[in-house]
Amino acid sequence: MDSHGQYEQQVVWAVVGTDIGPLMLAATRDGLVSVVFHATARVREKALDRLASRLGTEPVEAPGSALLAEAIRQTEEYFAGTRRDFELPLDWSLISGFNRDVLRELAAGVPYGTVVGYGDLAGRVGQPGAAQAVGMAMGANPLPVVVPCHRVVESDGGIGGFGGGLETKRKLLALEGVLPEPLF
Repeated sequence: MDSHGQYEQQVVWAVVGTDIGPLMLAATRDGLVSVVFHATARVREKALDRLASRLGTEPVEAPGSALLAEAIRQTEEYFAGTRRDFELPLDWSLISGFNRDVLRELAAGVPYGTVVGYGDLAGRVGQPGAAQAVGMAMGANPLPVVVPCHRVVESDGGIGGFGGGLETKRKLLALEGVLPEPLF
């Protein structure tokens, strides 16, 4: 507790090796707060600085933390092909407004092995003309993979963009059976 009797914010993080490269997972007492692709030392440093700035405390590396244990286990199961749905408490404090609404709808309404168009997702949150804004929300997603922005594609059949890179998006969609596995 701090000097005012309030619980201080605690942010813990760990890196999990996956088929798409290292993922950095960060959690607070409220739940998983951040997933970062390609978590090399340089990428982690930038992500940790951003988390410290946004959450007001220095994240601590704690791969054995109880706050991360379930997120690590479920992430490993997902990449092993034995888990389809993440069942984790999520800390939505890094995102708000329209972006939060879109990401919550995505998490709840677009199941494993399916895709949705940017415009369709906009319509689901009551903003049928906001396909571009949905794209921006996907780019701002602090919880990729767990909140599956890789499942959002262009209405003309194109794969669309992806913060983790198009090859990563293809691999995630292949893992879920939406795309064929790459030949090489």
